Amino acid sequence: MNILWFMCDQLRYDYLGCAGHPHIRTPNFDSVAAKGVRFNHAYCQSPKCGPSRMSAYTGRYVRSHGASTNFAALRVGEPTLGDHLITVGVDPVLIGKTHMNADVEGMKRLGIDEGSDIGIRTAECGFIPYVRDDGLHPHVGKDDPDYFEYVRSHGYEADNPWADLANAAEDENGNVVSGWFMRHARKPARIPAHLSESAYITDRTLQFMQGTLKDRPWVAHVSYIKPHWPFIAPAPYNDMYDSSQVLPAVREDHELAPRNSVVRSFQNEKYSTAFHRQEVRDTVIPTYMGLITQIDDEIGRILDYLKESGQDKDTMIILSSDHGDYLGDHWLSEKQLFHDPSVRVPLIIYDPRDEANKTRGTISDTLVELIDVAPTILEVYSGTPLPHIFEGESLIPALHSGSNTLRDYVVSECDYSEDNARRDLKHGPRECKIRMIADKRWKLVQYEKDYPQLFDRLNDPNELTDIAIEREHQDVLLDMHNKLFEWARNPKANICTSDTRITQSDEAWKFYDSRALAGFPIGYWSEDEFEREVKARSAFLKKKCEEIKEP
Repeated sequence: MNILWFMCDQLRYDYLGCAGHPHIRTPNFDSVAAKGVRFNHAYCQSPKCGPSRMSAYTGRYVRSHGASTNFAALRVGEPTLGDHLITVGVDPVLIGKTHMNADVEGMKRLGIDEGSDIGIRTAECGFIPYVRDDGLHPHVGKDDPDYFEYVRSHGYEADNPWADLANAAEDENGNVVSGWFMRHARKPARIPAHLSESAYITDRTLQFMQGTLKDRPWVAHVSYIKPHWPFIAPAPYNDMYDSSQVLPAVREDHELAPRNSVVRSFQNEKYSTAFHRQEVRDTVIPTYMGLITQIDDEIGRILDYLKESGQDKDTMIILSSDHGDYLGDHWLSEKQLFHDPSVRVPLIIYDPRDEANKTRGTISDTLVELIDVAPTILEVYSGTPLPHIFEGESLIPALHSGSNTLRDYVVSECDYSEDNARRDLKHGPRECKIRMIADKRWKLVQYEKDYPQLFDRLNDPNELTDIAIEREHQDVLLDMHNKLFEWARNPKANICTSDTRITQSDEAWKFYDSRALAGFPIGYWSEDEFEREVKARSAFLKKKCEEIKEP
């Protein structure tokens, strides 16, 4: 079986038709949900692109893989899903964005040639790059990116096709205007939809799938850049929706005076204060919705090809995003913090095998994390379970029987050392840590340098009121804090030694002292005592071996 793992950048969990949005059109997302499982409580491990993706690609929390900011490198030697797949004979292919920063210094230190197969995979987060396109960073590892060439090959000339064509428009006088300025969001991009980055990634995916017959199964990570800003879309997606379809902002006036200064600093960011204005929301959000529908249409092209080629019966489909977008909710924009619009993500999985027939079209309310995707994919290929490495858990039981995950809570982390909040609040780089822990009812957000936040999601599902200061909730605050401390005490740091390797010698220890026989007779008083015990243990071991007919 092959796997298509789609990821959209900055797609909110609730901006899909199948998730209940009353206006947005996403028939292809909806069709996958109708034949698969939609996980309604899935959370990313960081509400930032880079750290979130590094967690998804390693199956490990940010505290474990260490790439805690958008510009931090994933250190050499950190095992990735791609590494595990190569081991079991599966090709991990990248088509699109990763936001990966390579540990160039580490590669030099270890003498790894960046141009070698190992060097390329190390620099690409374990993937074999069919095409990498990070959008905002179009020159990652390339002097002249493929997307630039692609646009130019269709007769469009520009020094930077990404900035000057795909993310630019023209005003009423024919002047070129940048998509960075949100007042232009309703204008069509300067290139047609079929030359946009979303269409380009789809074209390259189809090109990969239609290429030479593969002699090995593959996992293709098809990673779209949109609906991440700049908020500009090609026709007809730029004006497909209007302001009447913009849902009211989820916010209350009292939230503008939080006792937490980190929250207040992010509310005062330029990108947040812009979304305080209804004019901005009415202009930008319809385009955000249009970009989502465009991606849905592009995914539809791939689904059509699967059906036409008969590959839909042996291709697993995973739909996800790396994090959400506040869009003005809670007086915030962007992501970074931990309300559901930011940290909760869409996750839909279609497993074509008969074992999944029982759960088709269901909605799972079990607690899920984005780090669960990697162990799920590895289990598809009967890879050896890696519980000493993976901190996520396989979702195959949930897909086949509807069972719940084993976790009682989810965790996410943010490092704002690269954000203006650090400078604004004069925090040291090591003090800029925020950690969220949430179960079905309670959500605790713990700050290194500020007051915690606590939300009762049963009675306050929109997380509008921080109740951490209320006396009647101190027991809950302490309980959630203890759970977070339990999580923090148990990182999976020993990735080189499996639990099986540790315990497999337990039976042997019943028969003989392996340290003594290895030449380290610790605890013995005399040579005679040691000799007697060795003889006794050897006789016992010989008897046991005869019983099980082993030499």
